[in-house]
Amino acid sequence: MVLLSRSFIRKRAISLATTASVAATSFALAQDPSRMYHVRGTLPVQYVADRPNYSDEQPFLSENDAAMNKMMADMTVKPTGDVDRDFVAMMVPHHQGAIDMAQAELKYGHNDQLRRLAQEIVVTQQQEITVMRHAIGDELPHAAASPTQPGAMPSSTSSHDARSHDSMNMK
Repeated sequence: MVLLSRSFIRKRAISLATTASVAATSFALAQDPSRMYHVRGTLPVQYVADRPNYSDEQPFLSENDAAMNKMMADMTVKPTGDVDRDFVAMMVPHHQGAIDMAQAELKYGHNDQLRRLAQEIVVTQQQEITVMRHAIGDELPHAAASPTQPGAMPSSTSSHDARSHDSMNMK
């Protein structure tokens, strides 16, 4: 009769439990891949955007989702061997993503405090992009209209976009 040590049995039990856990997770994700994004009962924006009860918010959610996807794709860079240049290559899309998301808030948001904050985000993130590019010697892009200048935001015919240019210049 072969006796198995406690250590052997414990290792095998841990191995079986780990295998069962991985298998159960894989099975659950195969059934519903969106479940891997669930955090405390929340859904990511792209899944919420498909729900009909959020249809009024759909344009904002779509723009925000596009900004996030572009940012994540653009942040994937091939290392050059120059840490500073690689840092800037990853941070510029990160900052641009913040700008794009803030512009969506300016376009669709209603809360004046958040709209002012969004304007500040646009301005400061643009400044930081300029500083980073300048620091590594990149040629700076031509000056664009400031988001606080009249006509800088895209025009639209929706009711919340029909605000006067004065309300856009809250600073």
